[in-house]
Amino acid sequence: MLASVDDAEDAVQDALVRAWRGLPRFENRSSVRTWLFAIATNTALDTARRRARRRELPLEHGPVAGPGELPGAPLFETLWLEPYPDVLGGVADGPALPEASYERRESIELAFVVALQRLSGRQRAVLILRDVLAFSAGEVAAILDTSVPAVNSALQRARASATGLPDRSQQATLSALGDERISYLAQRYGQAIETGDMEMLLSMLTEDATWSMPPLPAWYRGRAAIAEFLRRDVFPERWRHRTTRANGQLAVGGYVYDAERRCYVATALDVLTLDGDRIAHVTGFLTSEGFGTSGSENYRFSGAEGFGRFGLPGELPV
Repeated sequence: MLASVDDAEDAVQDALVRAWRGLPRFENRSSVRTWLFAIATNTALDTARRRARRRELPLEHGPVAGPGELPGAPLFETLWLEPYPDVLGGVADGPALPEASYERRESIELAFVVALQRLSGRQRAVLILRDVLAFSAGEVAAILDTSVPAVNSALQRARASATGLPDRSQQATLSALGDERISYLAQRYGQAIETGDMEMLLSMLTEDATWSMPPLPAWYRGRAAIAEFLRRDVFPERWRHRTTRANGQLAVGGYVYDAERRCYVATALDVLTLDGDRIAHVTGFLTSEGFGTSGSENYRFSGAEGFGRFGLPGELPV
């Protein structure tokens, strides 16, 4: 709903407080599950209304960077979408719901979350409640305090508006590759950056691959533009990498050597969107250490805390 782990955690706490205060008024006219989701959904909608802007990624924020264009300074006025750890919210091990249109892992993939953010809050809620969590139309009507026809209409509009989704989910791609091949891809990706092997890295990208680094607004498309960016801004650093998962996708945590601290510091979480065994998109979420400032209220992805959510340390020894 909110495309932000921090916003979601705040909303959960708010929803639980509302539920506790409202418990004496619970009259068993619905299941406890439906009642709690009504509170949580309205809490999320209230949070989204206060925010007044949708979260997005650089590819939706502005045009592709021109030849030789620098990444620029971090843009904190924009609300950036945040990476999501698979281990939260029962995504990794939760039971499949046969009535749902989307598997739980598919529902947190970057492409799906981006598509959701284009919808109104009500349409977003209806699509998640019906197609991800498999509530009935009647239950959703009760949750949103509306009618079944209104729910069905909102669902139809939401499905029509949630465009731009790939033909194949990352779950299907990862399943077809298998664990051994996935591990090999991650190892090669990290090795290419650590050794500055441009040929190896470019061979892993699709022809029209993109590379973006929120909260930096610039993004690059195509091997030539990406190669120029890597040669200028990435390869000169000393890197180490560790593999993880984010948004139900393959991800690699990148650490840059800090001479003052004499260790490698968590700098970028690269979420890789694969097309077969090639990388179609690199979305490198920079930590506050990665761009040299403490960040802002709009971007709270720090090294130790942020990487910790993905089972990665905040720093690596030499």
